Amino acid sequence: LGAEEKLNLPQSALDAAEEQDFDLKGYVFEASPEQLRPPRTVRVGLIQNKIVLPTDAPVLEQITALHKRVGEMVEVAAMCGVNIVCFQEAWTMPFAFCTREREPWTEFAESAEDGLTTHFCIQLAKKYNMVVVSPILERDEIHGGTLWNTAVVVSNNGNVLGTSRKNHIPRVGDFNESTYYMEGNTGHPVFQTQFGKIAVNICYGRHHPLNWLMYSLHGAEIIFNPSATVGLLSEPMWPIEARNAAIANHCFTCAINRVGTEYFRNEFTSGDGKKAHHDFGHFYGSSYVAAPDGSRSPGLSRTRDGLLVTEMDLNLNRQVADKWNFKMTGRYEMYAEELKKAIQHDFKPNIVKE
Repeated sequence: LGAEEKLNLPQSALDAAEEQDFDLKGYVFEASPEQLRPPRTVRVGLIQNKIVLPTDAPVLEQITALHKRVGEMVEVAAMCGVNIVCFQEAWTMPFAFCTREREPWTEFAESAEDGLTTHFCIQLAKKYNMVVVSPILERDEIHGGTLWNTAVVVSNNGNVLGTSRKNHIPRVGDFNESTYYMEGNTGHPVFQTQFGKIAVNICYGRHHPLNWLMYSLHGAEIIFNPSATVGLLSEPMWPIEARNAAIANHCFTCAINRVGTEYFRNEFTSGDGKKAHHDFGHFYGSSYVAAPDGSRSPGLSRTRDGLLVTEMDLNLNRQVADKWNFKMTGRYEMYAEELKKAIQHDFKPNIVKE
């Protein structure tokens, strides 16, 4: 079951995408007409991309090149009438956390409120009347320069609505992220925008069903999942997890993954007994959108930069909730009580024996 209707995108956008060499696809998720509520139609854009310059190029040049590339893609998103755009995880840099090196990678960290990238996103938001979700490596100067993996949400008026930090930090394979930053402390914020209530579940959080649930309980209608993940590790799970979350939580989910193979000058190991290597593996793109009724869009390319535009009627969330009633039938008080017991050091599992 998929988004059956293709979105009629303007020829100027299709021409620009071809000229700039990126994948452009558009699809529609419809809801049933209602008697009392008008349609709540919103267009969402997901951008996946390779890094532009080699990983050993000067830091500012890498950031500037990515701003230029993604800015061109946002311009095409604006041609397509996009209201909310979301970039991939740590979009202004190589995903260098595999290396465990501090320099130069920590130099990519920026202020969430006043950094170069946030100012860039503010200008995009104002120019195109578009909400911008910008996942960056954050430097928190107020708390001793602490680093965080953070999504900055900029309203279509150009105001920084707030930040959402990554709740779950992987310790698997080459994902040595806890060398740089730890679990986020912002909880599960939901941002009220002109176009709907949105949340950002960064990368590894998609493996944790309760993480999705908490954003949903706070009222999220669209949950973005900006990611950086490689084929050998997670590709079989990729089409399933965000789609399951959309079903379980009566909301739209948007899974975004970067593209390409990033080469690092210095070899690094993974603690798995294998030889040292220069790359993380292939980031397989395949960004897609899933709806609460179990339908989903086709994915973007595994190998090319891309912009996925989806038009969705947010009324579908309540329509599906009224049909399936997962929120009403959920036993949250029972789960809460048992979870409270399970985190105690003297917890005794409820195992019935003969």
